[in-house]
Amino acid sequence: MTPAQSPARRRLLALAPAAALVLALTACGSDGGSPAEAAADPAKALDTPTTLTFWTWAPNVDKTVALFEQKYPKIKVEIVNAGQSAAEYTKLQTAVKAGSGGPDVAQIEYFALPELAQSKRLVNLKDYGAAALESKFTPSAWSQVTVNGGIYAVPQDTGPMAMFYNKRLLDELHVEPPKTWAEFEAAAVKIKESAPDRFITSIDPGDAGGLDSLMWQAGSRPFQQKGETGVGVDLQDPGAKKVADLWTSLVDRKLVDAAPGWTNEWWQSMNSGRYAMWIIGAWAPGNIASTIPDTAKDWRAAPMPQWSAGDNVTAENGGSAVAVPTTSKHKAAAAAFATWLNSDPEAVRSLNANGLFPATTELLKDQAFLDRPVDALGGQQANQVFAASSAAVGKGWQYLPFQVYANSVFKDTVGQSFTSGINGGLTAWQKRITDYGNQQGFKVTAP
Repeated sequence: MTPAQSPARRRLLALAPAAALVLALTACGSDGGSPAEAAADPAKALDTPTTLTFWTWAPNVDKTVALFEQKYPKIKVEIVNAGQSAAEYTKLQTAVKAGSGGPDVAQIEYFALPELAQSKRLVNLKDYGAAALESKFTPSAWSQVTVNGGIYAVPQDTGPMAMFYNKRLLDELHVEPPKTWAEFEAAAVKIKESAPDRFITSIDPGDAGGLDSLMWQAGSRPFQQKGETGVGVDLQDPGAKKVADLWTSLVDRKLVDAAPGWTNEWWQSMNSGRYAMWIIGAWAPGNIASTIPDTAKDWRAAPMPQWSAGDNVTAENGGSAVAVPTTSKHKAAAAAFATWLNSDPEAVRSLNANGLFPATTELLKDQAFLDRPVDALGGQQANQVFAASSAAVGKGWQYLPFQVYANSVFKDTVGQSFTSGINGGLTAWQKRITDYGNQQGFKVTAP
């Protein structure tokens, strides 16, 4: 997730008609480039006059694209904002079905990538040498672009989780940033005692990704791909249950506010001190700086609370990759552009300077990057916190091959249970997911 990729966009999935979001299991088009295309010389492709269309919502990406065009002057890149999240994926689906009108390159969030890959809408970039890129990216980012043995995108940005907190407020209340979830709960009580309308944080009933991240950190692995059509769904595993138990209790005691995020009212709560913390991905500082500039200097970043003292496990929230749709007529050049954009050191630094948190190991280990003060957080060297979180992301997380649909019904299942018991909501969500998957031709099983 980037600064432009707020969870508000995820709520589009819940607001749009489900039928408009469904990506069919099969589609027109091939599953990648032909052998002749696969053998294309990237250097030759980049030296051949070509115009590529790039669908993206990344902020100021034109500055990075300009660097590419300077280096490869025979390639022109037309940047198109075709919408974000569900809006873009629906347009991409339509274009691939029609066989025309789509981009050569598309930015796609990790949660939607398996769906598009398995429905044969994306080129397998293994045919263009992408396997050689693995060492350049964090394991968590690389695992998200790998589907059933294929590589369907190049990682662009990630969202390792962190705990953002209002330092001024916590100092006034003599509350230390909690290191464990037990300390988090105790801090929530103290913060509530300071003012009845104050909360330690909020939880969004419409944001599937937010709860996914909490379960991911707790060791839950609710979604598992089992071959081409097999899918495992278990939203009652121990990790999911302890997250549900904790957050149900916090909401029930009015220590956490169950409220939609990213609204004007929500940002006012962040700005006024009504919310003391925000547990979210490392892309958040830009949003804090641009939306609540008057109090941004009060905010700092700390590691995500742990379930046991001494543990060091985190998760991701958001992030995206760059893929080549099967309808591109310039697959070799498109693959080369996607590779350069997200792995060339100059390009990666340019993207980071414009708000994207890096997926590349080289930048995450760069001392200048780690030591750089983050103005949006009062000059804190917060990249050290974020890089450590990136290195501690739990392994094995997967998304469903119909995650777009699953997210669209989260609000009507789990979201409805925030004040009555999240475990019950997870049960309802699992049933909706299972029924839908089986209807679409998958074989969905539970433990």
